Amino acid sequence: MTLMLAWNNVRTNVTGFVGSFVAVVMAVMFVSGSGLLVVGAGADDELNGIMGLLVLSALVSGFTSIFVVSGTLSLHVLRQRRTWGLLRSVGMTPRQVRRLVGAEALVVAVLAGAAGCALAVPYAEALAALLRVVGFAPRGVPVEVTPGPFVLALVVGLVVTLSAARVAARKAVRAGPLEVLRESAAQQRLMPWPRAVTGVVALAGGAVLLWLVPQVKASGTFPTGMGATMALCVGASALGPLLLRAMGWTLGGPVALLDPGAGMLARSSLITQPRRAMAVASPVMLTVALACTFLFAVATSDAAAGVTRVGPAAWVAPVLVGSAVAYTVISVLNATAMSMAERAEEFRLLRSAGAQPGQLARAVGWESLIVTCAGALLGTGIAAASLTAMGKAVTGELWFAYSLPEYLGLVVVCAVSGLIAGLVSTRKARNGPLVS
Repeated sequence: MTLMLAWNNVRTNVTGFVGSFVAVVMAVMFVSGSGLLVVGAGADDELNGIMGLLVLSALVSGFTSIFVVSGTLSLHVLRQRRTWGLLRSVGMTPRQVRRLVGAEALVVAVLAGAAGCALAVPYAEALAALLRVVGFAPRGVPVEVTPGPFVLALVVGLVVTLSAARVAARKAVRAGPLEVLRESAAQQRLMPWPRAVTGVVALAGGAVLLWLVPQVKASGTFPTGMGATMALCVGASALGPLLLRAMGWTLGGPVALLDPGAGMLARSSLITQPRRAMAVASPVMLTVALACTFLFAVATSDAAAGVTRVGPAAWVAPVLVGSAVAYTVISVLNATAMSMAERAEEFRLLRSAGAQPGQLARAVGWESLIVTCAGALLGTGIAAASLTAMGKAVTGELWFAYSLPEYLGLVVVCAVSGLIAGLVSTRKARNGPLVS
């Protein structure tokens, strides 16, 4: 019965589930596709030299997938708090609500997993061809179709999706029905203690890994540094609402002075709903942190060894990190569109109070830019900490190589993605009729 109801909910509310569906599809595609390349390279003795980088790239893709799917699905479930409140007000128990949320997540995970597996082989073949073109693997990486990567990807997709849904559902039903249905937009409980503990533990783990980077053997420097970046990203994401509220005050101040009406709206939204804003800032933080750590760690190692990469060789690192960056950019589009779409009534109310469509468009634009800037600053700080530790291990100095154009390119891509998603998803609410 619950599964049938969940299927009907997904089938009749496709737009509400599309963000989560896309996130899981790409997660399964990246994890299984990367696994096919690793299996193919392992079967060819001449490709042993690139196995380490392929495995590391696959792990980065897997971590990114877990991170993004969890955030996207949690955002979707929390968007439906009013629905859960209505269901509870007519007699549905919290346990029944949690089972319904889990069943919906199961339906999405199964459908998206099948689609992701179907796309995995074309993705692996395209990536193998790209590695051959840039000269990373002149003979190409064979794509060996075996069940192992598909099974692993499906298990990861199911576990992550169901776990994220369970955690989010517990949050959604924790408040009473009348409390959930109140009109106030301010979040009453910003930082539950389990989330705070997770954040502190992850930050402590990241700090330990940073300390270990100069201590481990040379072959372990890069993996340890990437592990530190991942741990710090988890910690910053968990504690992100607190950080984003403070950054909203700081970064939103100049905007409010520059554009008083729209700027004040943008800053107030960030201050009252920092968890919603963090759902958008997290992918930006992850993109900047992982991409900068991966790219500039390679640049630092090359500089220490006196190596200058030109032509196809210069594209090796961007190609390996490109899939993770593409995934997180898509997640920025997803998260921004999902967080903005639920605010239709809010924008109509502001219009009824006298706000003009142009003012609301500027408010959405300012909010998107502030959130992108906050995420980029967090990601930059995480990457800088990891790169400094790796630079110390490689060169003996607190120094690392970097490329300002590549860094600015990442930030601009994230900013443009968020801006487009925000403006497109709120267009109807800003310009349409006041009564839905």
